[in-house]
Amino acid sequence: MERIFLGIGAIFGFAAVAAGAFGAHGLRGRLSPEMMDVFEVAVRYQMYHALALLAVGWLASRSATFTVILAGWLMVAGTIVFSGTLYILSLSGIRWWGAITPLGGLALLAGWACLGWSVWVGSAARL
Repeated sequence: MERIFLGIGAIFGFAAVAAGAFGAHGLRGRLSPEMMDVFEVAVRYQMYHALALLAVGWLASRSATFTVILAGWLMVAGTIVFSGTLYILSLSGIRWWGAITPLGGLALLAGWACLGWSVWVGSAARL
């Protein structure tokens, strides 16, 4: 499992840097300031969760518990839904994509909760 999360984290990080560069150089002046802000939020959260997936991969290499693995998959799904819908919204201007975005946010929150639980329970079990 650790290789999967490390690999997806690396792919998400690579794609976030590419999207950020595309936004900075290819979209300035083409998108409204509001849609540019939306695009930048998508890039930022994708990068945050790319890094988080690297941490999940590392943790999974030490202790691949159900909650660690669940945290990873929730972060993968949440990043795709959250950032993906924001990318689509900003580039297409179709506002209803914004209604789906909170589902990705909930998945990200659940992923962080599972990660925190894994660390807390794992640490408590070693005491």
